[in-house]
Amino acid sequence: VALFCISCQKDPEGHLELGNWYLQKGLIDEAITEFREVSRLLPPDHSKLDRDQFKVLGTAHFKLALSYTKKGWWEYALSEAKRSFDISPNKDCHELITLIEEKLDQDTNS
Repeated sequence: VALFCISCQKDPEGHLELGNWYLQKGLIDEAITEFREVSRLLPPDHSKLDRDQFKVLGTAHFKLALSYTKKGWWEYALSEAKRSFDISPNKDCHELITLIEEKLDQDTNS
């Protein structure tokens, strides 16, 4: 099923919503593409972001981290979770970082 969202083309929030939809449907690769598109569309200089854009960017990195865990890509997941935490520190992000680090430790020690 290919969804084409005309309003999404230059709308980071639209890509975030579409990514969430794909994630709920289990379409992980498509979700990853949408979440990555969010950060591509937003200015790399975070000082230029408004509050809503900051929230969208932090959420996109968090969802990207979750998507990477579903693929078993733990290093990428950790990187994205840390990015999300840097942008918008919160309990969910902190817990995700801890879980990913524990998983990486288990893999290293086994």
